[in-house]
Amino acid sequence: MTDEHRGSPDAVVVGAGLAGLACALDLCRAGLRVALLEASDGVGGRMRTDRRDGFLLDRGFQVFNTSYPQVKRRLDLKSLRLRPFTPGVVAHTQDGPVRLVDPTRSPGAARELLPGRVLSARDLAALAALTARDAVLPVDVLRRRADRSTSSALSRAFLSDEVIAQVLRPFLSGVFLEDRLETSARFFHLVWRSMVRGTLCLPADGIGAVPAQLAGGLPDGVLRLGTPVAGVTGSGVVLEDGAEVPASTVVVATDAATAARLLPGLSVPDGRTVTTYYHATDRTPPAEPTLMVDSTGAVLNTCVLSEVAPTYAPPGTALVSTSVLGTDLPGTADRVRRRLADLYGTDTSGWSRIAVRTVEGALPAMLPPWPLSRTTRRGPGRYVCGDHRATGSVQGALASGTRAAREALTDLGRPR
Repeated sequence: MTDEHRGSPDAVVVGAGLAGLACALDLCRAGLRVALLEASDGVGGRMRTDRRDGFLLDRGFQVFNTSYPQVKRRLDLKSLRLRPFTPGVVAHTQDGPVRLVDPTRSPGAARELLPGRVLSARDLAALAALTARDAVLPVDVLRRRADRSTSSALSRAFLSDEVIAQVLRPFLSGVFLEDRLETSARFFHLVWRSMVRGTLCLPADGIGAVPAQLAGGLPDGVLRLGTPVAGVTGSGVVLEDGAEVPASTVVVATDAATAARLLPGLSVPDGRTVTTYYHATDRTPPAEPTLMVDSTGAVLNTCVLSEVAPTYAPPGTALVSTSVLGTDLPGTADRVRRRLADLYGTDTSGWSRIAVRTVEGALPAMLPPWPLSRTTRRGPGRYVCGDHRATGSVQGALASGTRAAREALTDLGRPR
């Protein structure tokens, strides 16, 4: 531990997910003595990767978007060794598979978008207009729009009920972790913009490489793993073992449920739960790094992760990730396996189930009107941040942690 971070801290940050890491980094850079307390054995919160028998298993299906401002500001993208997904999606509809691609990035696949081949001429025009507006309009304009549901926004964009039901709803259900498209349209437009302007990819060492890189920038002695906090007091925090950590500034950067427990009276949104099944096979399904979605709703999406990043599986083995809404209920795993046989057009009876990951509260339920950012202040010297205080995204978590540090430093008379 360095002398700078020895002794009582000026600030305690509870939770070493993305929001907590961003906040702690900024407070340290401002010269404060900081204690970042994490209950688990590693950083990242819901953004972690486990290693098992040569496989990289993210805790839930994850993608990394390079276009987020906070990502560009805080991370060395080159060192993450990012591997891209195909810039498009395959939607399995009642009429068969439909491939929707970005023709600006995959010119050779543009013929798939000929009118009548995938979408009608009217739907193609409507989707192109929506995409162009979101790509070129300033972010502040998108933020100031009157909010409504994503379902309503798509209808108002003159997209047909058929293309919404068969293509867009299946895709966006996996983005929002809900299948009614009741999520804030403001958030939808920002997400759509980020997908158009950025690249969806995976780090070669798993999604956990992202928080690991952030944690690597902390001074020695700041991060304390295996240190669960039982409560926030008037003088700091009390740990589950009864020890007290005094600090004039306390930032709660946990998941929403834990934040509500530590800060009684805090209003938090409901959370969305998702379960991901990981299967291994020695016969590679479609050899392309493409996300597939399912209009029947039997699964949210599925992807051969080892086609995106070969490091996710041992040589000669394919790793398939498949997600469903909710928890791992009895019979779900068998239904998923049967549906995968249809989606991949192959016999899946020999596929080995490597792991099942259920993530409760994976995303906040962002119902309109949803504030895209809100103050982190809870009282004198007390703050709360996380994606549930902004948007359910890497950008939202990092931005909320950034705001917490900024507001704390301002209140201490030490603006950045």
